[in-house]
Amino acid sequence: MKKIYDDLSYDLSRIITKKYTTSFAIGIRFLAPQLRNPIYAIYGFVRVADEIVDSFHGYNKEELLDEFENDCYKAIDTGISTNPVLQCYQEVVNKYGIERELITLFIKSMRMDLNKKEYSEQEYKDYILGSAEVVGLMCLRVFLEGNEKEYQRLKPSAMALGSAFQKINFLRDLKADVRDLGRVYFPNIDISVFNDDVKKELEADIQQDFDAGFEGIKQLPKKARFGVYLAYIYYTRLFNKVKKTPANVILKERLRIPDPKKYALFFQSYVRHQVNIL
Repeated sequence: MKKIYDDLSYDLSRIITKKYTTSFAIGIRFLAPQLRNPIYAIYGFVRVADEIVDSFHGYNKEELLDEFENDCYKAIDTGISTNPVLQCYQEVVNKYGIERELITLFIKSMRMDLNKKEYSEQEYKDYILGSAEVVGLMCLRVFLEGNEKEYQRLKPSAMALGSAFQKINFLRDLKADVRDLGRVYFPNIDISVFNDDVKKELEADIQQDFDAGFEGIKQLPKKARFGVYLAYIYYTRLFNKVKKTPANVILKERLRIPDPKKYALFFQSYVRHQVNIL
């Protein structure tokens, strides 16, 4: 009977993924079958933590995040949790050897969101490390299924790709972060004079991460490569849209790729992958 609960736990994280992100959900569908549930579990875990700090207004967020973190570690240690999201996540952590340090760094970044409104250069790097780069490493652990040598070799690329995705989110969500949450992640940026020159500097930094991340994608095992490539293609298209959009517009609206265009983009990418143009 416990298998019913275990299956339900993965189902819940899959539903969470599909509810919050069309692009990642589609990318996960193109991973090899044995990789899909573990990646859903990772996304479900990070999404719940992110929602605690970003949307649980009117509640004690710090207390809720502390409880979530403690329950996570307890689940990993005991191999069981009554929280379905943590149940499937602990199974993935234990099966694939995801280091507790990565989880600690992630929660540390989430905790920064509770009180931080502006970030120094070092705080920005620390936040990117914990909120994005370590998530890339968690996924890499799953993709490589225990191949430690390949994991160490591809770590820098996985971290760069996670960093690129997060920085694009920062630019795309600038309006919501500043006006709704009062946050400015980019260091040394006066949002009152945010202009196209400042935006281009940020874009140049993102491009370096994208380039490094793409080199890693090409070296992933086939069972993982195309799913990650789809996420890369989506973010590349979003990045191009951001680059074409004036800074003053970025501050006024959230950019997105409409779902029909996403599906067309993914179909084109599938064709390219099938003929080995990757």
